[in-house]
Amino acid sequence: MSDTIKDRLRAFIIENFLFGDTDYALEDDASMIDNDVMDSTGVLELIAFIDEAFGIKMADADIVPANLDSLSKITAYVTARKAA
Repeated sequence: MSDTIKDRLRAFIIENFLFGDTDYALEDDASMIDNDVMDSTGVLELIAFIDEAFGIKMADADIVPANLDSLSKITAYVTARKAA
């Protein structure tokens, strides 16, 4: 199931933050903030996508780099919330 979540998140990131650039090497553990893939506005877009795509409302306390900074961290967060 997490592969499907990761695939959906990756597709969203490529489409919305990389403007469809499938040649960009989006590493699972690379910081999207440090690598200028996503800025603060992008974080808000990502939160809206997580809510819409997975039905997860993020609490303010959950909006931290530990949950949203890389593809693997986002996938782990969404997977854990869906399992709860």
